[in-house]
Amino acid sequence: MTKRTQLALATALVAALALGASGCSDPAKKGSSAPGGKNPAAANDGKILGGTPAKGGTLTVLSNQDFSHLDPARNWVMPTMDFGTRLLYRTLVTFKAEPGKAGSELVPDLATDLGKPSNGGRTWTFTLKDGLKYEDGSPIKAQDVKYNVERSFSPDLTGGPDYAARYLAGTKGYTGPLQGKHLDSIKTPDDKTIVFELNRPVAEFSATATLPTFSPVPQSKEKGTQYDARPFSSGPYKIESYARDKKLVLVRNEHWDPNTDPVRKAYPDKFVVVMGLKGGQIDDRIIASSGADASAVEWANMRPESAPKVLPEPDVKARLLAESQGCTTMLQLNTTRAPFNDVKVRQAIQYAVDKDSVLTAGGGPALNQIATAYLPAALSGGAQADTLKIAPAGDPEKAEQLLKEAGKDKLKVSFTVSTGDKGRAEAIQQGLARVGVEVVIDTVDPGAFYDVIGDTTTAPDMTLSGWCPDYPSGSTFLPFVFDGRTIKVKGNSGNYAQFKDEATMKRIDEINAMADAAQANKAWIDLDAEIMAKAPAVPVLLERKPLLVGTNIAGAFGHPVWVGQIDYATVGLKDPAKSQG
Repeated sequence: MTKRTQLALATALVAALALGASGCSDPAKKGSSAPGGKNPAAANDGKILGGTPAKGGTLTVLSNQDFSHLDPARNWVMPTMDFGTRLLYRTLVTFKAEPGKAGSELVPDLATDLGKPSNGGRTWTFTLKDGLKYEDGSPIKAQDVKYNVERSFSPDLTGGPDYAARYLAGTKGYTGPLQGKHLDSIKTPDDKTIVFELNRPVAEFSATATLPTFSPVPQSKEKGTQYDARPFSSGPYKIESYARDKKLVLVRNEHWDPNTDPVRKAYPDKFVVVMGLKGGQIDDRIIASSGADASAVEWANMRPESAPKVLPEPDVKARLLAESQGCTTMLQLNTTRAPFNDVKVRQAIQYAVDKDSVLTAGGGPALNQIATAYLPAALSGGAQADTLKIAPAGDPEKAEQLLKEAGKDKLKVSFTVSTGDKGRAEAIQQGLARVGVEVVIDTVDPGAFYDVIGDTTTAPDMTLSGWCPDYPSGSTFLPFVFDGRTIKVKGNSGNYAQFKDEATMKRIDEINAMADAAQANKAWIDLDAEIMAKAPAVPVLLERKPLLVGTNIAGAFGHPVWVGQIDYATVGLKDPAKSQG
């Protein structure tokens, strides 16, 4: 059998298991599991697995990939932000280390509080705690946070959060501190105080300060692009060794003071990240949980075809985390060239995609539900909007009609996806083939994926990517995915459709200027519908993040902010003596 056939059989079994075990509604109608906690993959939602960890031992992370970036100026992939900000560096503000809604609560980290606004929300002042030190025992200073924020403007340090560029005053033309230039809109009157002057009021700037951009990097440790390989630690662990694409070893930072840090528990003595493994191999090792694998967790999602080995087995299912990611996976269409510079063609793709098949390829309704809008449910009142009312299996007849109106008979388009998304890509390929669209799939290693699709000079016609709010606000979603002013030649992030629409950009500015949060939230939902009609992207799935943990793992839960990734602030081992390495 071909791989495609094998995957179809495996995922069909997953879907059947999910439906049979949970009494789910018909996925052809809704593409989601029935309410009431009956979804078998959701059995551990909101739970902490394994009890409270003991201190010590080695926790192993089995991964199919290297990290995109560990440099805090470049770290903007949700699971990696979790890993970096919980283990290697601290930020001015962070999120509680708790499952469920409590995990979205802000708490001070390096700062003594959540920041003090003044000047109508245009000025924010943070004061650092006493006793903060780097891995060499030197003090963490406010100037170091300023320096890292400035680094995020450097054209060579691509891919990181660009909130600073959006929010800070006087940044036009600024290209970072490497040539000795600094921003006047960040002031450090002393070693403990940092003041941000913004170009508009930002009521939620405390949440912005949770991002890796707002962690400290001393200028003396600057290594440009090479800093990625050896960030200087302000967190509970430091890098002992890092062989790219092979292994990362973290050991304790002896100068980290837990008295200054109520969030990170730092239970293990060591973290070892083993990279380059195959996803199915990782699943099988943690399911078996023998030897060192009993003290292991997996980095990337459990493969869909592994679900039949997990969901029907109570002892294994008890070690499965599958929190909702709170993100929307989208098929982004390159609007800068034919054929997707024609709105009729883009609308045709909206109707041609068979989301039912994509859902099955992604593990069935136990692990996914069909998306009907860009904004995830958490940002739209608990349920996604559905303004187009397209059937989950698509509407090929309507798609053909739109292609005919565009004067297109047959199309051939390129489609770049991460290696792990090949099954879902093939489901999209088959759906579009129904209306005469030939799709050529190119797969890219997950560690390089965002760099590849973020190069606008070589960007494909289509790509499959998700977007997650950095914190619970529509301002962290639609502007980053559909504001044409954010497009970068290299390191483009979010707006992979390269969508540049004047009406959309004008409305984004108007909503950002609204002082009333409820009014702004309603406006984001309305704007979502307006962009949907212009079809720069097709919302496809809302996913869970299925992660297996070994039998010796304790303190594990999927964090609600970091897309359901294990919170590395609190995970550890039941019995450190049983760990190896």
